[in-house]
Amino acid sequence: MDETEFWEIIDSTREAADGDPEEHADLLVERLVRLDPDSVLDYARHFEARYNRAYRWDLWGAAAVLLGGASDDAFDYFRCWLIAQGREVFEGAVHDPDSLAELLDGFDEEIDGDGEELGYAADEAYEQLTGVVSPDLGVPPQPSKPDGTPFSLEDDEGLAERYPALWERFGPV
Repeated sequence: MDETEFWEIIDSTREAADGDPEEHADLLVERLVRLDPDSVLDYARHFEARYNRAYRWDLWGAAAVLLGGASDDAFDYFRCWLIAQGREVFEGAVHDPDSLAELLDGFDEEIDGDGEELGYAADEAYEQLTGVVSPDLGVPPQPSKPDGTPFSLEDDEGLAERYPALWERFGPV
């Protein structure tokens, strides 16, 4: 599976789910089980590589603005959700996290930002296809600390300064 096919699977299942992350995860599993096990592992490698790439302080700060705070787990689930928004949103956010203010058409705090189940879709599909858990993907592990310079995720003034567009659109009222 190449990168284009990976993003096509993400996009088609997201559109069919009308943006609902839980429905998106279910549709991803349904789509992935139509592939052979090696293709599912390829999908998982693409997903994992992007998940690890997004382990950055600047994206964690953007998540904190969007979610009104972001614990370790919340940021993990946010990264899954961010990948599921498609290539344009993901790459735009990695390049400039504040651009999420323009890249996101809408953001519903009740359903958006938490893509936990999306992160398990390939594992679930692989297990359904083979009856065994996914093997090691051979993808370098996530770094022990996020990339970039640490800063306080609880400093509203600092977040507003770092992410002016996000803060204006999604920050506390």
